[in-house]
Amino acid sequence: MSRTAPLLALVVPCYNEEETLPRTLNALADLLADLKKQGRVHAESFALYVNDGSRDRTWELLEERHAIDPFCRGASFAANAGHQNAVWAGMVTARDMGVDCIISLDADLQDDIAAIPEMIDRYMEGNEIVYGVRNDRSTDTPFKRRTAHMFYGFMRWLKVPLIPDHADYRLVARPVLEALDEIHEHSLFLRGIFPALGFKSAQVFYMRQCRMAGESKYPFWKMVSFGWKGITACSVAPLRIAGLMSMLCMLAALAFSGVSLLKYAMGETIQGWTSLIIVVLLLGSVQLFCLALVGEYLAKIFTEVRHRPRYIIAKKL
Repeated sequence: MSRTAPLLALVVPCYNEEETLPRTLNALADLLADLKKQGRVHAESFALYVNDGSRDRTWELLEERHAIDPFCRGASFAANAGHQNAVWAGMVTARDMGVDCIISLDADLQDDIAAIPEMIDRYMEGNEIVYGVRNDRSTDTPFKRRTAHMFYGFMRWLKVPLIPDHADYRLVARPVLEALDEIHEHSLFLRGIFPALGFKSAQVFYMRQCRMAGESKYPFWKMVSFGWKGITACSVAPLRIAGLMSMLCMLAALAFSGVSLLKYAMGETIQGWTSLIIVVLLLGSVQLFCLALVGEYLAKIFTEVRHRPRYIIAKKL
């Protein structure tokens, strides 16, 4: 497939990035200038920063930069809507501005922007999605590396089409952006949605950089919450597992009841309450877990049927 130099938008979600944003603005402006000079992207290519309801001076910095750099565009949410919604809003906004493709990346530039030229090369070869995949996790703690691999392994077991070690660093071509209108769910887990679409794709490998300023927006418990959201957003297998656990516990309870009745018929009694309490606690905990799991899915249904907007863009640059 022969393609011309694309009109590219770099989609950058931002939340309280006052400390790191000046460096990011300069780095991405220089990158775009180099790509334009080499003829690899259209001369009107730009960076689109999505302010996700920041409480610091993130939006003010973007306004100041836009006044001197017309290729720095921006959209600002009326309230914090979350990272996934910020990426989604950037993609939809850029699509409506007529781009040929977008590349989403985090504002801290831990995703190595040196991989972007290769992403564009893979796009020129006819790929509609190009995933940025980490080839080294040495900057992570051993705990984070192990839990990440466990998560990807579990998702594979659930038959969820994830790209291991890929986050939200990806190139998305216009045909895929047009297909976004067919996706109406509110519980977005983008790294599970894009592989499921089935478009021709490729992978570009890079080494994730250390964060230069500011603090991580994904501490441990937020990562746990994000992982749980991804599991329940992409698969109903947990409901089936819960059903299986309930059946096994029911069989165990029936077996224990049979043994107890047999002992009673033989004139024997089971000494102590320990065994009884263990069984009661086991069955109770399984039942509560299953109820919580069903409640999680019901909450997602409740969120969907309200048909509230994912986000509201209050300002644009």
